[in-house]
Amino acid sequence: MVERTFHHSMQILVSSAVAEPPAELKASTVEQIWPFIAEFCNLEKFFPAIDTCYRKEGTPGQPGLVRYCERKDGWADEKLLSIDPINHSLSYEVMENNLGFRNYVATLDVLPTEGGGCKIEWSFVSDPIQGMKLEDLVSFIDDCLRFMAKKMEEAAQGQS
Repeated sequence: MVERTFHHSMQILVSSAVAEPPAELKASTVEQIWPFIAEFCNLEKFFPAIDTCYRKEGTPGQPGLVRYCERKDGWADEKLLSIDPINHSLSYEVMENNLGFRNYVATLDVLPTEGGGCKIEWSFVSDPIQGMKLEDLVSFIDDCLRFMAKKMEEAAQGQS
């Protein structure tokens, strides 16, 4: 039996330099958005349908930190693999879960764009998820990333 692995990368632009694309978010810099990503255990504030997210073990801001995330249809333990506050990047893996994820590792990068904005890139590698096509997983992650970016920008503007 041959197993396939999904490799995918997507991004959301957060830029005031682009005129009204579907995912446009204005006036947010890397410095404003990165702290929301770096917090890692705050996912219920920004991710659709996550009801609970908390630190299960480990030290905040350090690789090895494990968060527990729960939504109506399931839960997952996710482990922070790396975090780079200089380059505004983190990687995590989905560990024990009942959502069907196996060997899922994702990287989130917050990168500057022209015009003073930023973009969030979410790339991942995963074994196929039983009962889900790659297109459906990509669509789900894309929707989640757009929702997260919008919520993070609203929070950043609320702090200004």
